[in-house]
Amino acid sequence: MTYTGDVQVGGPADVRELPALTICKLAVGPYDNNAYLLRCTETGEGLLIDAANDADRLLALVADQPVRSIVTTHQHGDHWQALEQVSKVTGADTIAHPLDAPALPVRVDRTVEHGDTIAFGAVTLEVIHLRGHTPGSIALLYDGGGAGRHLFTGDSLFPGGVGNTWKDSERFTQLYNDVVERVFDRLPDETWVYPGHGKDTTLGVERPALPEWKARGW
Repeated sequence: MTYTGDVQVGGPADVRELPALTICKLAVGPYDNNAYLLRCTETGEGLLIDAANDADRLLALVADQPVRSIVTTHQHGDHWQALEQVSKVTGADTIAHPLDAPALPVRVDRTVEHGDTIAFGAVTLEVIHLRGHTPGSIALLYDGGGAGRHLFTGDSLFPGGVGNTWKDSERFTQLYNDVVERVFDRLPDETWVYPGHGKDTTLGVERPALPEWKARGW
């Protein structure tokens, strides 16, 4: 079946098969959070983005396959409710940006900055720091070559706008500028965006609205 990225809490994961990477998207918890299990097709090693909620469902998704790391995109509690249990059961390393790591419920094994890379199996992700939603919000970029670019944005970029900055003009300007300069200015329209809540999008769909986002201030 064709991947759509349209998942519902309590429903099945949606699975995207790329030549070197499998992406499983699962909706969990009362805030309709997206958790993403990435698995290297060459080695079988996995990485989980945001152990947001419902540890039992996340562990069922993992099954008995190895998970090397769990990356938390930012410090807000709805993105780490299952982190302690899933990391304990899987033995996975925990990863976050140093500005958000102290707010997490577990000791973070590795902190990452803008431009760092995270590897699992034969797959490498690039860390993109997008400041504003929280001080340490990060996105993760997978460059699949002919399979395209795939960007996991947490709560920093959604269909229809950047993440919530609570009407703080300074935070909005920082987030908007980071999203434009670090994402839209360097990545092509075909880049697929996997957000922390809700449906997916592409940069090409969102790019024409950038002036509108800037003008409205949210």
